[in-house]
Amino acid sequence: MKVIGLDVGTKRIGVARADSATRIAIPVGTLTVDGKEYDALKKLADKLGTKYFIVGLPRNNNGKETAQSTYARDFAKKLEKEIPGVKIKLQDESLTSVAAEERLMKKAKKTGKMYQKGEIDAEAATIILQDFLEGLSKSSAAVINRPVVAKENSKMSKRRPKKNKLWLKITIGILAGIILIGSLLFLWYNSNLGPVYDSKLCNTSTADEQCKPIIFTVDKGEPLTTIANGLESAGLIKSSLAFQIYARLNSGPDDTPKPGEYQLSRASSVEEIFKQLIEGNKSANVFQLTILPGETVADVKKKLRALGYSDAEINSAFSKNYDHKVLSGRKDTSTWGAEPLEGYIYGDTYEFYVGESIENIILTTLDNLWAAVEENDLIARLGKHDLSLYEGITLASIVQKEAYTLDQPNVAQIFYNRLDSGVPLGSDVTLSYALNLVDPNRTTYQSNADALNLDSAYNTRNPVYTGLTPGPISNPGLSALLAVAEPKEPSGYDENHKAYYFLTDCNGKMYYGNTEEDHQKNIVDSGIISCETRL
Repeated sequence: MKVIGLDVGTKRIGVARADSATRIAIPVGTLTVDGKEYDALKKLADKLGTKYFIVGLPRNNNGKETAQSTYARDFAKKLEKEIPGVKIKLQDESLTSVAAEERLMKKAKKTGKMYQKGEIDAEAATIILQDFLEGLSKSSAAVINRPVVAKENSKMSKRRPKKNKLWLKITIGILAGIILIGSLLFLWYNSNLGPVYDSKLCNTSTADEQCKPIIFTVDKGEPLTTIANGLESAGLIKSSLAFQIYARLNSGPDDTPKPGEYQLSRASSVEEIFKQLIEGNKSANVFQLTILPGETVADVKKKLRALGYSDAEINSAFSKNYDHKVLSGRKDTSTWGAEPLEGYIYGDTYEFYVGESIENIILTTLDNLWAAVEENDLIARLGKHDLSLYEGITLASIVQKEAYTLDQPNVAQIFYNRLDSGVPLGSDVTLSYALNLVDPNRTTYQSNADALNLDSAYNTRNPVYTGLTPGPISNPGLSALLAVAEPKEPSGYDENHKAYYFLTDCNGKMYYGNTEEDHQKNIVDSGIISCETRL
């Protein structure tokens, strides 16, 4: 039996699939929430030959349902109406997006392949579906391993003294009580080790009060009980007792909270908070900011809001003119409403002291980008393709959003081929960026037909606009920059037979073509229609 797993969000839906025989969940991709997601899911279900959907039901750390839970339930009800005969199971889940991002980061460290934002949603759907499949496995195992109690010989039962039976019942009752109490205590302990607040709720357009860091002070010689009670009073942990139990079970003779002032978060687990306290000044007053390749200035601003910076501080810092060599040759894109620093906030994980100015944060990212440019001789390598550094960053930002790491050199070459031929780049991601500049909520451009006619130099689907976009559409990672510096024709194509088209199927596989006919055939062969979404 084929099964489809969904991680339902208000903007995107992560999709995974599995066969109940193998019970291994596989990510499929993401759908945009635009009213057409039900048709896309129906096509995918028809393609896989299934009517079974597993929908993630978010809960908070106390196991209670939230507004997101209501949204997921309403989505499931509408899906039942849209797809006749569909069978839907709601699977309890919490922090799957966080777990998905951690899993992808680990993969990225091992493989060197950067993941894109939408992959987090698909990975979250995979986790939800895998949890459901493992639950099936446990249920099956319980049935298989259930002991079969043979009927006692009736004569032996008659001979057994009643007193022994009574003591046996009492002993079983006591053991059952101990097991029950132990299980309840174990569940209570584990539930109180998680964070007070779900960190994925911090990624909103307005900084939530719950996301802001809290300054917590540990005095010299302060006992663990007092520290734990203080953490609970500050709303940083759920239970003082659970924190003390964890600390005593997981600490050595020297692992005691160090005195000092700490910046702690309600989105941190007991393990993370205790680690900060025993590390002392190494982590006190320091925060991390992770910027991923493919993110935009708008994404970075959201993260800064979540860290407690005000809109006034953020907007002031990003509107300033910075005298930095990496910005040499940068063009004015204000005519189109684009951010001046788009494409230059280099992706990395940064550490800053609490109170660091946004200006210094920006300068640090510019320094990192310039270091990557110099270390890889990008100015000279881009010059061989008649591109300035600014133009190279612009093209790399498009490649970053269009392709996975391994496919980026091929996609870069296709864009070069189109530029040389004088035809538009025809990139959907540039159109999406153009729409976000003028109509982020899609109140005006509500259909693909409307969007394709958008009059913007960032809309490379509009035949009026050939060449590169006025500026970058995201911050490119090193792999995308290197792909533009060293492009490569796809396998089977060469100087005399170039590729001008590409598309990605539901599983992330790339298809290439030389002509429009090739491209249309690839659309049919790839099955992309079943997972295609509106721009």
